[in-house]
Amino acid sequence: MELIKHSLNNQQIAEIRANDYIWKTAEDGKDVMGDIYYQGYDRLIIHEKNIHPDFFNLKTKIAGEILQKFSTYRVRLAIVGNFSKYDSKSLKDFIFESNKGKSVNFLDSVETAKIKLSQ
Repeated sequence: MELIKHSLNNQQIAEIRANDYIWKTAEDGKDVMGDIYYQGYDRLIIHEKNIHPDFFNLKTKIAGEILQKFSTYRVRLAIVGNFSKYDSKSLKDFIFESNKGKSVNFLDSVETAKIKLSQ
C-alpha cells in the first residue's frame, strides 16, 4: 500500500494505491480513515479496485458503516472507479445521492476527485 500526497487549493489530499483490497470489512475502512486522519489528512481518494465487492452490495451494510464513520469524523472521501458495471438500482441511487453532497463522492478519475475534494 502506498500513500500519495496531493495538494490543491491549499488542501492536503491523501490517495491510497495498492495492488490488493485494502477494504474488506467495515473495520478496515475505519482503520484506514484513522490512519490518514492521524497523519493530518481529512480528505481521501481510494480506488474502487482496492475495495472488496461486498462493499458495493448494500445488503452487507459495509458501505453504510464505513461511510457513516467518514461522515461523522468529517473526513471527505472520493472513491474512484467505473461504477457502471454494477446492476443494483439501490447502489446506483446511493451513488447518485452521495454525489449530490460533499462528504462522499463516487468519481471516474483521480483528477476529478482532487478537484472535488479541494473545493
